[in-house]
Amino acid sequence: MGEPLAAVRAVVRGRVQGIGFRDYVLNRARFLGLSGYVRNLPDGRSVEVVAEGARPDLEQLLDYLREGPRMSRVDAVDAEWREATGAYDGFGVGLTRPRRS
Repeated sequence: MGEPLAAVRAVVRGRVQGIGFRDYVLNRARFLGLSGYVRNLPDGRSVEVVAEGARPDLEQLLDYLREGPRMSRVDAVDAEWREATGAYDGFGVGLTRPRRS
């Protein structure tokens, strides 16, 4: 039996917009087999990440978020653990379409 699914919502603050941060998150989340999305927030200084998958993979994603790509500067990562909903079909940039029943 596989690892139970978990979910996390993280807000990453710092120099994280306009430098490829969303693509960085997208590539790592897909590598880890996670579902959810990454999107810029309207304040111009933060990115929201919502991801579902096995908890160890989500913890690895949080480590990646704290590191960020080369051109970024991550000042803070605020993470909130949640129950997985199974609502996302893959991982994308912006809000992804909910999984169809």
